[in-house]
Amino acid sequence: MPKMKTHSGAKKRFKLTAKGKVRGRHAFTSHILEKKSPKRKRQLGKAAILSDHDAPRVKDLLGAKKK
Repeated sequence: MPKMKTHSGAKKRFKLTAKGKVRGRHAFTSHILEKKSPKRKRQLGKAAILSDHDAPRVKDLLGAKKK
């Protein structure tokens, strides 16, 4: 059997942490920034950890090994 390929869109958008959590970007950061407070924009710039519900789907796309 050939190897499974990593999903190209997912590998550009998500990274796995050392403990196996999925890290990605926050939503609401690309436009309409004028009305958002500087504090909110600053917090949104930091990496977001995906919820436990969404993480398994992204791990499948990234080809992460199952434990």
